Amino acid sequence: MRLLSARLIVSLILGIALVSLLFSYYQVVVEKRGLRSDLERRAEVLGESLVGNVEGSWDVGSDRQLQRLVQRFANREHLVGVAIYDQLGNTVAMTPELEKTLTATPHVVAQAIAKNHVASSFMRLGGDPVHVLALPLHQKGEVVGGLAVVHDVSYIRAQSLRVWRVGFFRVLTQGFFVVFITLLIVRWSIAGPIARAAHWMRALRTGKISSHQEMPDLDLFRPLAREVVTMAESLSQARSAAENEARLREAAESMWTAERLSVQVRTRLQESRLFVVSNREPYLHQRAGKALEVVVPPSGLVTALEPVLRACDGTWIAHGSGDADMEAVDAQDRLRVPPDDPRYTLRRVWLSKEEEEGYYYGFANEGLWPLCHIAHTRPIFRAADWQHYQEVNRKFTQAVLEEIEDTPKPVVLVQDYHFALLPRLVKEKRPDARVAIFWHIPWPNPEAFGICPWQRYLVEGLLGADLIGFHIQSHCNNFLRTVDRVVESRVDWEHFAVQRQDHRTIVRPFPISVDLTDDQSAQDKHDGSSYIERGTLIRNLGVEATFLGVGVDRVDYTKGILERFLAIERFLEKNPTYQGKFTFVQIGAPSRTHIKRYHDLLAEVEAEAERINWHFQAAKWKPIVFLKRQHSHKEIAPYYRAADLCLVTSLHDGMNLVAKEFLAARRDERGVLILSQFTGAATELRDALLVNPYDIDQTAEAIRVALEMEPEEKQLRMQRMRRVIKEHNIYRWAGNLITELCEVRLDAAQDAPEKLRASVSGA
Repeated sequence: MRLLSARLIVSLILGIALVSLLFSYYQVVVEKRGLRSDLERRAEVLGESLVGNVEGSWDVGSDRQLQRLVQRFANREHLVGVAIYDQLGNTVAMTPELEKTLTATPHVVAQAIAKNHVASSFMRLGGDPVHVLALPLHQKGEVVGGLAVVHDVSYIRAQSLRVWRVGFFRVLTQGFFVVFITLLIVRWSIAGPIARAAHWMRALRTGKISSHQEMPDLDLFRPLAREVVTMAESLSQARSAAENEARLREAAESMWTAERLSVQVRTRLQESRLFVVSNREPYLHQRAGKALEVVVPPSGLVTALEPVLRACDGTWIAHGSGDADMEAVDAQDRLRVPPDDPRYTLRRVWLSKEEEEGYYYGFANEGLWPLCHIAHTRPIFRAADWQHYQEVNRKFTQAVLEEIEDTPKPVVLVQDYHFALLPRLVKEKRPDARVAIFWHIPWPNPEAFGICPWQRYLVEGLLGADLIGFHIQSHCNNFLRTVDRVVESRVDWEHFAVQRQDHRTIVRPFPISVDLTDDQSAQDKHDGSSYIERGTLIRNLGVEATFLGVGVDRVDYTKGILERFLAIERFLEKNPTYQGKFTFVQIGAPSRTHIKRYHDLLAEVEAEAERINWHFQAAKWKPIVFLKRQHSHKEIAPYYRAADLCLVTSLHDGMNLVAKEFLAARRDERGVLILSQFTGAATELRDALLVNPYDIDQTAEAIRVALEMEPEEKQLRMQRMRRVIKEHNIYRWAGNLITELCEVRLDAAQDAPEKLRASVSGA
């Protein structure tokens, strides 16, 4: 810092001196030019007045008269003297002071007489600088002589020196004050914040604080501050990962982390790259006034796949749905993400309103969604929607082929029921690509799936993949039975694979999960605070209650929200002592509301909540609080931590991550999970209170059991379930899925015909 200050002082002094000298020089030049111009103007005025007088006295012919005339002007300011010459340049009259120095006729006088024109010149006379103005004298239109007016100009040089002197002292004074003020600014605005930031980083490096502790204010260095915070978070995450690895090695355990996933994927992919295809994009851009705002949609998929894409500089291909998405991409519809630390590419695909309506809202969500969720809502299949579904799958296929064009043996991971046709379309063009699709929703039995008029095309499209993933084994079994019924193929039940023509497709369960990390700082922050947090939440909701339940869902007919409300009503009827004490908060995000079934459901849910509240409400208590809007993970987390119980009553679900998110949030190992037996999560979380959501009395009884369960049993159940999702977390899901895909032998199917021909010819 001392070296910096010395350099800064020297630089400031030299800089200020140079700038001031340049300005002073300019000021001297301007001042000198102005004084000379003023002198020339005064000389001309004096000369013109003298010419008239001299010419009037010339006829008299008296040299004495002319001498008296010139002496009359001898005392003017800065005037050295006046001289009169005849036509030959001989002196006629001259002031005494001028006689001492002017011994010869000035050249400028001879020039004025010869050319009959006023002339002037700056020259030296007797060693002194002077200005000579020469004017011709006339008689009867003829030049008879000349007049010389001589001024002293030494005062101009004196004035210039004064300007230089004043400029020097001004530079000296300004330099002192500028250096002094600059040093104060550096100390208060630069050195101070940098010192505080260095102290903060030293404390972070030595483990005295965590990265969650707020960084010192660095407003002046905002871009640097962002990078420092990012680096601090990376350092904290690396330290946490290293500590976890060390702890797990000591305990002979192996937990999947983002870092381990990155290493695993780099090892498996080698020189190849990963390409993810999904309908939803990991980052979208929205217009916020004149600025672009980056929004991160809540998604466990982003949590799982971002470490992979970062590790291999992959590409995520998705529908550009933000209203400002087009403004953020380049000419190839690409951009680098994440915005604060670009590590992989996002390729956006554009859909028209008609395509989005037919492919997404129509065939995917009014057809396939209710078809695969056996929740007593009739699927709707329209030929126009099917046409749009095919067109969009082809459009995404073209985008995938463009992205993988220069990549040898690319790895393509397709997400969900929106792209059932895409695996075969990609594989037909790039047989060297490894293609997997993960189906995030259930797969129904063959009889139910047979309702779809285009089931054969969907199954054939999926069988283009090398690997198909479902959440649980029963969904795999249903799919294989559907394949066996719909298309001509050989189902290998021993290895859970399908051989169709020359292509082999493996079918595996990969239970998706969430990220559960034991962040000790977060543990310390929330330990013992759930009751305080609950009180704050209840007060903010405007109710009074002792016990709190929570449900978090999209408002969808598969989630069993109406059945959940009926169970709460039944619980309060059977257990009146809980009236006025138990409040259930339903966080419901409206979804697909311009589809009539969803629009009607939202109205039904609101009406049912109001009916039950009207039935029981007393004073400041009501049994159900329905929060009808989209909530972020950050907003939901306090409800998870504060609730006595979480109700997950899906009528049919692929996995349901709400159950696992609730468990991940309960670092205090309190709370009870009531879980529908028709969710994929029920196969893993056996310590939840499993219920049939259609059995209202059973669910009501489960609520009572959860509220009256002994603390020791709550803790034991919670510990076991948290251990399950800790060991089978989102990173393990992604790692297993990509590892299995990378181990697929593409050459086995491709070489089979050649091997067969070789054996026949040999025979």
